[in-house]
Amino acid sequence: MNASNPWAKAARNRRVGHAPAPERGNALATTAAAAGEDAAMVRLSKRMADLGLASRREADDWIGRGWVRVDGEVATVGSKVAADLPAARIQVTGAARREQAAQVTILLHKPLGYVSAQAEDGHTPAIALIRAENRWAQCTAPLRFTPAQLRQLAVAGRLDSDSTGLLVFTQDGRIARQLIGEDSTVEKEYLVRVCLAASPPRQAAAQDVQAALPADRLALLRHGLWLDGQALKPAQVEWVNPQQLRFVLREGKKRQIRRMCELVGLRVTALKRVRIGQVRLGALPPGTWRYLRDDERF
Repeated sequence: MNASNPWAKAARNRRVGHAPAPERGNALATTAAAAGEDAAMVRLSKRMADLGLASRREADDWIGRGWVRVDGEVATVGSKVAADLPAARIQVTGAARREQAAQVTILLHKPLGYVSAQAEDGHTPAIALIRAENRWAQCTAPLRFTPAQLRQLAVAGRLDSDSTGLLVFTQDGRIARQLIGEDSTVEKEYLVRVCLAASPPRQAAAQDVQAALPADRLALLRHGLWLDGQALKPAQVEWVNPQQLRFVLREGKKRQIRRMCELVGLRVTALKRVRIGQVRLGALPPGTWRYLRDDERF
């Protein structure tokens, strides 16, 4: 057989498992098809996170432990699947489900003077309040507090040291993503006491701020302000009384409400978060915490 014969070369390639080289004229089409196919594929851990089955970190851990199958085949770390793969084709072992079910989510009423995460400027992190003796007496969750529950317990949404109210700590990456992920649309509700920015502190308590604030500035709080070079999403803002506003936001830039108020000539004198999604602070006393109940969803 002539080694230079292209037909003979193709036959040899087929015998040893090589695909025939594409014709020169089809090279661009082949590359485009491969690129399109790759764009339609995502990491399995990302698809699991998108479906709400687990956080990406959790999914990668499960895959590495052999706890995930796709169409009956054990998945490997880094494996890719179709971007629209349905959840029904992903099987997760009972061990993974039990480990996930053991994760806790804790609701804390943060008092003044505590920071949300790492200690800073002499302030204590709020997680220091999560101790057995600070558990709310009316918490009905059938769980016993153990120090192990503090491991990988992350804060999901910050509150400044001079703000109070509902703070969420969770071991569940799905909840963290729901509350603070880039695509989160969960509402956060705040009660905000304000005064006119130019007023002396002694006069602030007696002001009728509602009457003094022009209607167009209230409209700006609802929509039209910019922070950090970006337009803010529409917010619900309404008066509760002549000195207090109710804010409902779907985003959470650093010190957002305080900065919004400054832009319209107001100064915040007190700020309290009272709701995240469907979960309310309710009667939880300052400095105490409780577990998220099984029947509660953000």
